[in-house]
Amino acid sequence: MAFNSFSEFLMMGTHGVYVWSVYGFSALALAWLVWSTLVTRRKTRDRLRKRFLRNQTR
Repeated sequence: MAFNSFSEFLMMGTHGVYVWSVYGFSALALAWLVWSTLVTRRKTRDRLRKRFLRNQTR
């Protein structure tokens, strides 16, 4: 391993703040993408279900 201790690993030399903030931002972006996709899927499913039921009554 390139680091002598876990604290050195977390600090990553002088780049720890940059590295971990990028990991955090990436995790937030992925979480938002999953959430947005699920919301859009639910809205589309509901819209199609309403359209199908409306066409069934005709």
